[in-house]
Amino acid sequence: MAKLYFKYGAMGSSKTAQALITRFNYIEMGMRVWLIKPSKDTRDGDNKVSSRIGLSADARNILEADDISLIYEKEQKGITDVIIADEAQFFTPDQIDQLHEIAVWEDIPVLCFGLRTDFMLRLFPGSRRLLELAESITEIKTICECGSKATVNVRFLPDGRVATEGEQIVIGGNETYKAMCYKCMQKLIRLQSGK
Repeated sequence: MAKLYFKYGAMGSSKTAQALITRFNYIEMGMRVWLIKPSKDTRDGDNKVSSRIGLSADARNILEADDISLIYEKEQKGITDVIIADEAQFFTPDQIDQLHEIAVWEDIPVLCFGLRTDFMLRLFPGSRRLLELAESITEIKTICECGSKATVNVRFLPDGRVATEGEQIVIGGNETYKAMCYKCMQKLIRLQSGK
């Protein structure tokens, strides 16, 4: 039986690069890959997945109201061997359920790459559902500048301070976010609050 996989990591852990390398490996073995991404991920345009190291590929943009099962039935059934989803934290819980159903009933592996938590260490709804349903969960590790394992995605405000409140989703790259260990994040927050 095929599985639903969740491969998560902090920002900068090469999740997208690994998704694109995995895609390449499947294609090289003669398998057909359906690469998808949620429409909330607007960094590279609607139909493109790009990594920081320069890898990129065309992808099917999935809107928040889309039923992935129906799109699969209409566009991909019988011509897809594997589904790879980038930025999976932005899918709705229902869409994660739909991906799981495809894995189970169509016997198609579904590999989801994404963040586990936001800048306030709260689960994204899509990530929560992936943690509940995925048959395989793997952490993609990266390090903090202190050398410890980075586990948090620190959001910086335009004035350079660490954001401690705000919208859960703010799309940005290295200019907005930095992966850190919890202790280094707390040091910055304490420093800016004068403690």
